[in-house]
Amino acid sequence: MVQALAEQAARGETDSGEQPPPRRGRRVVGLLLTVVVVCALLAGVGVGYALRPQLHSGKPSTSSGLNAAAIASRVDPALVDVKVTDGDEGIVAEATGMVLSASGVVLTNNHVIDGATSIQATDVGNHRTYPARVVGYDLAGDTAVLQLQGASGLATVVIGNSSAVRVGARVVAIGNAGGTGGTPSVATGSVTALQQSIVAVNDVTSATEQLSGLIETNSPIQPGDSGGPLVTAAGDVIGMDTAASSSYSFSGESTQGYAIPIATARGIAQQIRKGEASARVHIGPTAFLGVAVATYSEGFRPGAAGATEVVVLGVVGGTAAERLGIVAGDVITSLEGKSVSTASQLTTLMQQQHPGASVRIGWMDVSGGSHTASAVLGTGPAG
Repeated sequence: MVQALAEQAARGETDSGEQPPPRRGRRVVGLLLTVVVVCALLAGVGVGYALRPQLHSGKPSTSSGLNAAAIASRVDPALVDVKVTDGDEGIVAEATGMVLSASGVVLTNNHVIDGATSIQATDVGNHRTYPARVVGYDLAGDTAVLQLQGASGLATVVIGNSSAVRVGARVVAIGNAGGTGGTPSVATGSVTALQQSIVAVNDVTSATEQLSGLIETNSPIQPGDSGGPLVTAAGDVIGMDTAASSSYSFSGESTQGYAIPIATARGIAQQIRKGEASARVHIGPTAFLGVAVATYSEGFRPGAAGATEVVVLGVVGGTAAERLGIVAGDVITSLEGKSVSTASQLTTLMQQQHPGASVRIGWMDVSGGSHTASAVLGTGPAG
């Protein structure tokens, strides 16, 4: 991408001219996207608010007609607790992953590994901790694939048929709720809607995502469950837990969880494992330009009224951007001959690049002078 700080600025920017809030420089217990707007509901269009989901119950439950403990005992050995570190920002976050192969291929959310400088995963089945590398990711599909280094003989999840899921079906969400590690927590419920579209916010980075085709459930998933499985009574995975929202009424609090259908996530994972890059799917390490950027409008520079521009907020030392002489206040105008007018456009174009690639950057300096030059990209944080 652009670089750790730059990528967050780019994805958190709303094109309103406001800069995104800074990332928290401390440990966070877990990751989960929080739904801010819910649309395309089966009954029409609705709006939700960014409220915290209710807490998990780590206790076995049969109140929903499911023996959650028995189901979890079949699924747990094929899960991993994912621990992500962002060395630049001092953040440690924890989430969940599903093991797809005995050799340690793991499926999780892209927002879990977003900005990571190092990743570790502890296999629930054998209790071993492995360093993990990012094989690839899909930003728009919020899906990522990891490879555990030196892993073998791991238990794998059983993939179910998400296209056969019906409203009312009993389900269990399993994951590293609260980022506590150890035995995964369980949350029972049922499928309440299908083919849902949401806009969600990452509580760590403040970045927003638009996701569609989701399974909605009233299982109270919470931070740390991201990347974990939504399973049937048979323990078959039908979805990947991704987002949640809560609402309040006179009858109390209700929670809506959202999962990416496993057929969708698995399809992306298969493309990644085959090394098939696309406009959406990035394979391998993330390219690094070294600029923090944001979208500005309303005439940030004289003569630019009404237009949006990609303004440089800062430059990381020793990077391609610094070698080109780009400084804070400059405006990035193009990458590889393609014009950019928003930070998200620059992020999308950077996603298609790889470390070591020589790319042509166009920019305008604070005095209004135009420049175009080539630079070799470095390696940046994941996602």
